[in-house]
Amino acid sequence: MEKENAVKMIEMLSNARGVSGFEDEVTALIRSFGQGLGRFSEDSMRNLYIGRSAAADGDAPVLQLDAHSDEVGFMVKAVRPNGTLDFIPLGGWVAYCIPAHRVLVRNADGTYIPGVIASKPPHFLPPDQQKLTPEIGDMVIDIGASSDREVREDYRIRIASPVVPDVRFEYRREHDIMIGKAFDNRLGCAAAIAALRDLAGDELRVNVKAAFASQEEVGLRGASVSAQEVKPDAAIVFEGCPADDTVVESHAVQTALKKGPMLRHIDSRMITNPRFQRFSLDVAEANRIPVQEAVRTGGSTNGGVIQFTGKAVPVIVIGIPVRYIHTHYGIASYTDFENSVKLACEIIRALNRETVDGF
Repeated sequence: MEKENAVKMIEMLSNARGVSGFEDEVTALIRSFGQGLGRFSEDSMRNLYIGRSAAADGDAPVLQLDAHSDEVGFMVKAVRPNGTLDFIPLGGWVAYCIPAHRVLVRNADGTYIPGVIASKPPHFLPPDQQKLTPEIGDMVIDIGASSDREVREDYRIRIASPVVPDVRFEYRREHDIMIGKAFDNRLGCAAAIAALRDLAGDELRVNVKAAFASQEEVGLRGASVSAQEVKPDAAIVFEGCPADDTVVESHAVQTALKKGPMLRHIDSRMITNPRFQRFSLDVAEANRIPVQEAVRTGGSTNGGVIQFTGKAVPVIVIGIPVRYIHTHYGIASYTDFENSVKLACEIIRALNRETVDGF
């Protein structure tokens, strides 16, 4: 896929508003970018599927390409009499990353209302509390209203309204740096589409079905359904994964920007199939695609549920490094995205029934 088109696709997917359970805007974009790449289907959880069959092999195994379409965000819990909004997190937020950022609250008409996540100013805090991080329950979203009636009648905001970070994507070409929201996991969605596009016309020996799963950030829920629908013989999970090159000592860095995709050997939900992992690392070396290997004690991906779908499913994770995921702003490299797509395509081209059965 040409770089200009890929960057534009990433921009539109990143800017799309789709917290867990409200992924419709994202799936609509994926449908538009995926036109002509396979057969579409969708379920009531907003899992979206694009499938294409191998050219001639009637016994071709099924390869699932997974990426989750949701992003971390918030949901309105209650409206206070003064017009501010109580909220809960959707996905894994750290409290100190939340205050003093802009957000967008979807109202009953589907319009997104700008607001600010606010907490009590230091002027009204006793000295012993001024350096403490407020809990989420101490924060509110302020849209500028002055009463709960104004929120309901003028702004038309209801309980359970979804809330997304208010961030616009930018690409700094001279430094190959992308900055934006929802790189976890819109980069994965873009990578799956780009891989399908780059494989279009190839005679493959596997049936490829891309599944764009909902609700990953609240417990891998969409993939629990999508994997049952696809029934894969093997799977590749695309993920925007936490870069560690600014937060750990140099000897411990395993997921740095501009060093290629990260292939994890283990996380909190999965020990990566070692044979599929070794196969993928060998494919990367043979094609001179830079990769990074990681041993993770925390975190998880949809691979954690895909691996148990009806049978033991060999799964690998191709992680695109992103600094500061689960905050308003992520930082990533386009080159890492590009190499992630290249690696997935070369792996898929190399797979056949015998290889998959050997995992």
